[in-house]
Amino acid sequence: MKPTPVKIQTSAGGVVYRLTPKGPEVALISVKGGKIWTLPKGTVDKGEKLEETALREVSEETGLKAGLEGRLGEITYWYYLVPEKARCKKTVHFYLMRCLGGSTSGHDREVDSAAWFPIGEALRATTYKGDREMLEKAWEMLKRTGEGAAAHGEDTKTAGA
Repeated sequence: MKPTPVKIQTSAGGVVYRLTPKGPEVALISVKGGKIWTLPKGTVDKGEKLEETALREVSEETGLKAGLEGRLGEITYWYYLVPEKARCKKTVHFYLMRCLGGSTSGHDREVDSAAWFPIGEALRATTYKGDREMLEKAWEMLKRTGEGAAAHGEDTKTAGA
């Protein structure tokens, strides 16, 4: 029996935030008929740097213009490509990004909707464990820079629960 082929994919995306009087909010996208809330991300084009991909995909999928603030890390997972009858190992690199402008109504047709969530609510709304890990890292990074909940007198346990 022939072994199942394996494909390798690399993607990049971001946790886009904005500051509000009540604390930071992050942008999430919904896909699959609104059943899944996730972070914006997409495949790296040939010759494109990870950071360029992350900014492009965030812009396309959320309608937002963002600026890079730091690297959050990456997640790796496996899934099956039915048409190609192949296993796929996908690594997604994530960056913390500050919103510089745009509107979530300007997202592309790949996504059902894009919306802002208080960071604690985003942690509950996201479908995937890897997304929650990146949101938690973003939360910690924002607190270290004084722009997270700690700067607004919030308790992390209640805000991020």
